[in-house]
Amino acid sequence: MTVEKPNEKAALPKAAVVGTGTMGAAMARRLLGAGMDVRAWARHPGSTMPLVDLGATAFEKVSDAVGDADVVITMLPTAAVTADVMFDGEALRAMPSKSVWVQMATVGVEATERLVAETRTRRPDVAFIDAPVSGSRQPAETGQLLILASGPRAASKSLEPVFGALGRATLWLGPAGAGSAMKLVLNTWLAFQTEGAAEAVALAERLHVPTSALLDALSDNPLASPYALGKLARMVAQDYRADFTLEWALKDLDLVASAVGAGVAPAAAAIADRWRGLVRDGSGGLDVSVARQGLSPQSVGGGS
Repeated sequence: MTVEKPNEKAALPKAAVVGTGTMGAAMARRLLGAGMDVRAWARHPGSTMPLVDLGATAFEKVSDAVGDADVVITMLPTAAVTADVMFDGEALRAMPSKSVWVQMATVGVEATERLVAETRTRRPDVAFIDAPVSGSRQPAETGQLLILASGPRAASKSLEPVFGALGRATLWLGPAGAGSAMKLVLNTWLAFQTEGAAEAVALAERLHVPTSALLDALSDNPLASPYALGKLARMVAQDYRADFTLEWALKDLDLVASAVGAGVAPAAAAIADRWRGLVRDGSGGLDVSVARQGLSPQSVGGGS
């Protein structure tokens, strides 16, 4: 594993961003801000319009968007959608020889391996890079993502300007699929911290500990990460505006369960079961900090 810092002197490639939801659009804006020629495509074309206002070129057909791109970034919601767009939608076929497909959505290890194999069969002249990211909307908007890259290192040089614009650093982890494996580990850690913050708030309320005192006690305390403190503060304020939605966090926990089976991460499985109920109750589109809901003070700590 190596860690690379951005090389600001590298030449600027032509980049296509396929999928312009919250994260994809933030990435496209970063690339535009870095002076790159950006092409955009989305299943819902309206989401590309703000990018056009900033200088991107939007396309009706995905094959046209990627047709002369040096780097194609996919940020689509699921592995099935990614395969449909890139294979059935003819995007991979339209990519130039020697171009690079950077798959940055979280789709799991098994799905990534299928995408790698299919790409090798259909387009061995296109490099496939598995590069999910650690970070949500705000780090994406400020170029502070941690990029978990894996795949042929020969492509790393051409990706330096792209990864330099998007992230604070890039970890090169090995063959394609290693990045997706690391992402599942990190998002499990994220789930633990989120659920820990939620249960700490509920417990504090049940024990009549002021939440302001809890925040003070954890500030500058090695027990709490900046991430956990941020989610804790949002739970106290009941601010559930989405940075990373609960439904996508649950999707990642389900990918973990699919990848490793029972017995490896039992706490993650228990968190997933509780969060699934919140999603069923309509909280899926809210920020993961909405995990505070469903934990009444009376349900955490027994009798009075």
